Amino acid sequence: MRISQACVGCGHCKAICPVDAIETCGVSRITGNCIECGKCKGYCAIGAIEEDA
Repeated sequence: MRISQACVGCGHCKAICPVDAIETCGVSRITGNCIECGKCKGYCAIGAIEEDA
């Protein structure tokens, strides 16, 4: 998973992440702890979270 530049830094994805793999500092970023569950992607209202290619 990755967070695109469309991210507005609202932090909703961080709140829903079951393994606390998202850091927020202005915009959000996914850390190496990500288990690829996709909960953040489904929760992002602006669609800024994408699956890695």
